[in-house]
Amino acid sequence: MPVAVSRIVLSQYGANCYVIRASDEAPEAVVVDPGGDPAPLLEGFRGTVDAILVTHTDIDHIEGVADLQRATGAEVWAPAGEAESLASGVTRTGGSVAPHAPEQLVADGDVVRAAGLELEVTGIPGHSSDHVAFAVDGAIFSGDLLFAGSVGRVDLPGGDWQALLGSVRRLLDRYGPDAVVYPGHGESTTLGRELETSPFLAELRDAG
Repeated sequence: MPVAVSRIVLSQYGANCYVIRASDEAPEAVVVDPGGDPAPLLEGFRGTVDAILVTHTDIDHIEGVADLQRATGAEVWAPAGEAESLASGVTRTGGSVAPHAPEQLVADGDVVRAAGLELEVTGIPGHSSDHVAFAVDGAIFSGDLLFAGSVGRVDLPGGDWQALLGSVRRLLDRYGPDAVVYPGHGESTTLGRELETSPFLAELRDAG
């Protein structure tokens, strides 16, 4: 049975935050990338937040982490290579957020067990140097690596175009074309659809 996913935009920059449950009826949830004031998420929230997952530490994905953690007591899981941004409250572009040192650090190959879920961690550098994705039951929460019809920018510190393409290929090899991508901005898509249609992935198509 696929996981239950709901999306809410908390960030003033239009970034997606996701609430994931093992089923529609499950009382526990994990939250991915709370990028702004979590009050709209918590209003009428059913059950508990067991974990807060961070794909990368740009301001529009972590601005609400500290407030959500204080409100729920949930552990924060963040990429090991970007944890200092969250702990210090200073992002790679100089933006500031309320600091919170993550309780758990993750890297490629790790598994997050929370809310009755097992989410696999895949390292997907490219948009940022230590960006990760979280995958469970054919759903991939990919942050700013890949969008419907587009990809993440690579012109900020830690960005790398070839690394980004390699990360998309890694997700395809690991999860296959039917995997559903829940991106950091915009609507969901699939890995196969983006490989077939995105103008930004022509190099991967040409490479076979």
